[in-house]
Amino acid sequence: MNDILYDIQLKIKDKILFDYDMGNSTWFRAGGKAKGFIVINNLEDLKTIVGFADKIKYTITGVGSNLLVRDSGYEGLIIKLGKSFNKIKIKNNILSVGAGVLDFNLAKFALKNSIKDFEFFTGIPGTIGGAVTMNAGCYGAQTSDNLNRILILNSKGLIKYVYSNELNLKYRSSNIEKNSIILKADFNFEFSSQEKILLKNNYIKSKRKKTQPIKEKTSGSTFKNPKGRFAAELIEKAGCKGMKVGDASVSHMHSNFIINNGNATASDIEKLGTKVKNRVKEVHGIELEWEIKILGE
Repeated sequence: MNDILYDIQLKIKDKILFDYDMGNSTWFRAGGKAKGFIVINNLEDLKTIVGFADKIKYTITGVGSNLLVRDSGYEGLIIKLGKSFNKIKIKNNILSVGAGVLDFNLAKFALKNSIKDFEFFTGIPGTIGGAVTMNAGCYGAQTSDNLNRILILNSKGLIKYVYSNELNLKYRSSNIEKNSIILKADFNFEFSSQEKILLKNNYIKSKRKKTQPIKEKTSGSTFKNPKGRFAAELIEKAGCKGMKVGDASVSHMHSNFIINNGNATASDIEKLGTKVKNRVKEVHGIELEWEIKILGE
């Protein structure tokens, strides 16, 4: 694996960090090492890496807000999109957003430009590329609501637009090919008064602060909501609130959050999640599905 990464390094400008401790780059502050980690700042380097798709595993990460790398590590390259993918523009009645833009920063841009219906991004940790891939949402809104199309680099090295109706965007899912990389997302939009937008933004911020352990070492939601139910309610009614494995625990504030209380390993976090899943299945007969992305053997 390292030989291939060295070959790639010779052909690109951006620097690969070898045997990179992913605990430094995930919100859980836990987990193993990736064979390589790179912040990509130009499209040509990205295309070069994709040209090695048949020889290496790679995955894209945003800010590591819902990523857990197992303690045994990830035998591949983890790619983070850099400054070149962090731009937001308004052109021809389309809001064009780079895949590396923070969801929170899109909400701020929308407020500044009196654009409505992007307030929910205030409540989502992560980047727009990740938000599109999993059709992220909260407080009654989701990414697909205003999505027009995305620009992707596919595993064959082709750059193309894919329209929203081709993505099969459902609750926390899409049909975006595993090795495809989202470069930007284009949204339809409408204007509103800044006052109304600000009120909604502040409501979401306040609600999150009161109901979610946002100051702890945690990801976003641990599990997806089953159809017609709330994962947090199922977890709480199954008696899992406060449950622990090692230094990981289920949040007392919000049952669908797992917290690293200090020195939890990725194994502690995953084992605790599995324990919660088993208890919910036993009590409610419902199989919870991870919302956290888990990498590694």
